[in-house]
Amino acid sequence: METEVPAILRAREAVAPDERFTFHSSRMRMTHVTPEQLKAMDADSDRCAVELSDARVDVLGYACLVAIMSMGPGYHRVSEERLHLRTVENGAPAPVVTSAGALVHGLNTIGAKRIALLAPYMRPLTQTVVDYLTREGIEVLDHQALEIPNNLDVAAHDPARLPGLARALDHTEADAVVLSACVQMPSLGVIEEAEQLLGKPVVSAAVCTAHQMLRALDLPAVAPGAGHLLSGAYA
Repeated sequence: METEVPAILRAREAVAPDERFTFHSSRMRMTHVTPEQLKAMDADSDRCAVELSDARVDVLGYACLVAIMSMGPGYHRVSEERLHLRTVENGAPAPVVTSAGALVHGLNTIGAKRIALLAPYMRPLTQTVVDYLTREGIEVLDHQALEIPNNLDVAAHDPARLPGLARALDHTEADAVVLSACVQMPSLGVIEEAEQLLGKPVVSAAVCTAHQMLRALDLPAVAPGAGHLLSGAYA
């Protein structure tokens, strides 16, 4: 989130030179991607929302997809409403976008009802993501869990491997492919390569988050180099 979303917004500045973005972050602690640490992490999100609203930001992005999805079906709606309320209580109301909700919205925006996905999580947490999307009306035809337990190792995963991993998925009948169902695992630099390789739309949690944040700002959701969703077709 702290690299790819700013990169997308900087790319947007290149096509909308009158716009300027600043990026602010507040951290919820989590080192190993386990259900216990994810639950503790989510409990800290209220503090982060208040801290960020101190800066009078225009939109907040919650940067852990699986932390939201592990809290139960539809939880992104609960989280977004609650964290927005924290900003209201702090006298600095701002919309809140969760990466979990953004992935759902992004897939719905491009009309993707059947997908294949890659996730860095262990198998049980990856299944949690699959089940969450299924309950949102999105069928996951195939998926691969890369089983990387350490959060820093997730960030260090080589994105150049992702197009090949995606091609190995059973994606023939898929409407789209999720190249990274995690904002921590980098993929932005190979999104368009994967689209050319697979011949269909490719998104990531970070790309979908940027799309929803731009929409929340009432700006055209367009940025070069981020694939079909931010191409301008769904501005």
